Amino acid sequence: MSTVSTAAPINSDIKSLELAELGKKRIEWANQSMKVLQIIRKEFIKNQPLKGIRVSACLHVTAETANLAICLRDGGADVVLCASNPLSTQDDVSASLVRDQGIPVFAIKGEDNDTYYNHILAAIDHKPHITMDDGADLVTILHTKRTDALEGVIGGTEETTTGVIRLRAMAKEGVLKFPIVAVNDADTKHLFDNRYGTGQSTIDGIIRATNFLLAGSKFVVAGYGWCGRGLASRARGNGAEVIITEVDPTKALEAVMDGFRVMSMSEAAKLGDVFCTVTGNKSVLTKDHFDLMKDGAIISNSGHFNVEIDIPALEKMSSSKRTTRTYVDEYSLKDGRKINLLGEGRLINLAAAEGHPASVMDMSFADQALSVEYMVKNFKTLEKKVYKVPDELDKRVAKLKLESMAIKIDRLSPEQEEYLAGWSEGT
Repeated sequence: MSTVSTAAPINSDIKSLELAELGKKRIEWANQSMKVLQIIRKEFIKNQPLKGIRVSACLHVTAETANLAICLRDGGADVVLCASNPLSTQDDVSASLVRDQGIPVFAIKGEDNDTYYNHILAAIDHKPHITMDDGADLVTILHTKRTDALEGVIGGTEETTTGVIRLRAMAKEGVLKFPIVAVNDADTKHLFDNRYGTGQSTIDGIIRATNFLLAGSKFVVAGYGWCGRGLASRARGNGAEVIITEVDPTKALEAVMDGFRVMSMSEAAKLGDVFCTVTGNKSVLTKDHFDLMKDGAIISNSGHFNVEIDIPALEKMSSSKRTTRTYVDEYSLKDGRKINLLGEGRLINLAAAEGHPASVMDMSFADQALSVEYMVKNFKTLEKKVYKVPDELDKRVAKLKLESMAIKIDRLSPEQEEYLAGWSEGT
């Protein structure tokens, strides 16, 4: 592999074991806010539902992910972890997982493209029974370059919107070789993680990278899905004038009703000071848009892959490029204007910040843990397609989250249940 790393006592590829002590503290800090996962971990320790199961996880290697890996391991699983993005790894967390937990990790922040894919191949060498993906890169490689490792895989889980889209396309074409649970589609995931997690952490990443004052600026959000909703809300909360671009008329109308300006990207490109793409699609910001942008415009992405911004086009139309701040590349255009690209066009909330708060990831990773248990118990009866997290598991996570916050809610009385289930009572 192209990156030289400190030797580890188990088969791993990380930056340095010397970072482990800081990583241990970070993992412990995150665990304090992950009350639901703590409950599930205690159950897993007692019942060992994953005993003998090999799990290969391709996720953002953060303190929150570390607590998920520990939960799965304590439930009996043999876990290996690799990165789902070259810039999202927290190297100290990787070191602590290897040194303190004995969990193999293949991830180094800033790894090049070859190393990134070599790390995924190393996770596949684990010969998993269960795959755990964030973006479906591991599953895609399993189905293309490493079909030899498909035997023995009983199922998987997928964390994010982009991955679910890819996997549903595979299932539709009839090429998906095992069932997948779409964790992203759980209400306790996309309604909270995507909206509140992405909203806060993306603003955090942009500000950390630039120290730019959002108040009074024009902030363009490309895409008004759950991530876009959260980002727009937090940008407005910071005093920005928020502009939404969309291709879906219903979502565009919703953005209008939520009080945002809505227009095409060609119109927005002339006005925006800060741009952030959260669509899950490619070529959202292109040469046509760069041609219209102000001098000093800031462009960023919080969608899963770095294809939302046409970086090759930006490079081609630039006369020079320099790094002005950590995670800020300034492109000088041939007409003298400058455009600032953040985090190499990768997930800015993980490239320049720390990703979602632990209390949000608590629900998402509780869904992950319970979905792995569900897959182990039910894979024999499942078809080779993408499934939603079962409603009972989704609601259980919500219930446990409320209990961890000391919040009580009402329950339907027998009379109310009868009324809702019937039709004869009328007005």
